Amino acid sequence: MDKEAIVELINTFESFRKNSVEGIEFWLARDLQKLLGYLRWENFQKVLEKARVSCITSGNNIPDHFRDVTKMVLIGSGAETEVSDIILTRYACYLIAQNGDPRKEQIAFAQAYFASQTRKMEIIEQRLYEIERVTARKKLADTEKKLSGVIFEFTGSDKNFGIIRSKGDKALFNYTTEEMKIKWNIPKGKPLADFAPTIILKAKDLASEMTIFNTKSKKLHSEQDISKEHITNNQSIRNTLIDRGIVPESLSPEEDVKKVERKLISSSIKKLKSKKKSKE
Repeated sequence: MDKEAIVELINTFESFRKNSVEGIEFWLARDLQKLLGYLRWENFQKVLEKARVSCITSGNNIPDHFRDVTKMVLIGSGAETEVSDIILTRYACYLIAQNGDPRKEQIAFAQAYFASQTRKMEIIEQRLYEIERVTARKKLADTEKKLSGVIFEFTGSDKNFGIIRSKGDKALFNYTTEEMKIKWNIPKGKPLADFAPTIILKAKDLASEMTIFNTKSKKLHSEQDISKEHITNNQSIRNTLIDRGIVPESLSPEEDVKKVERKLISSSIKKLKSKKKSKE
């Protein structure tokens, strides 16, 4: 299939898309039947049945993706008659393509098209997760900077922050900061938080925010008192995570967040350059 034919099929598929009153996109089975090269509705119904089975197997509800409807169509005499049709979600269209006859050129195209769309969604989801993680790391850095300032203000020492943060890590992970760095195989000199998953970054951030709040409201003026507060906050968050089946020290480390951030910046620059070229 040449490039022009592929572009035409993509455009045709997307042109068949309709929107409900709620703004939900859908396709009609009889439109898809023609697009996928099935001349007889009876033959296409066999594919639809296989797609429904796949829908159940994948843990989804059929009515959420396949909804039977009837509509009026014109017949040769100019009169109208009622015919059955099916409202399909994009996912339903994907399942139909996967269960169609791959010897049909249109089916082979549809399978490749949906595979590429799935890959695009995976890339977008990964990019969104990376952005969320970078943002969470920056937020934690800001909160810890604020906590460091509060500790210095209340204790008069800039050495107490490191001690208090380490005690918080021990309460959260049940391991010291250094033990977690060894467990996660983190290079020397690199911060533990740079390799933490997003949920751990947010957990540490919340514990630090709680410590800031209570240090101020309770007027805690010693390293021992602030440490006790920080330990309690981290233990509370640890207990909540474990109650939900999340054991902090059992999570796997992730890619250095600094590398992830550089990758995101590089990708943004490339997109800007590409847009600039396309305008020239």
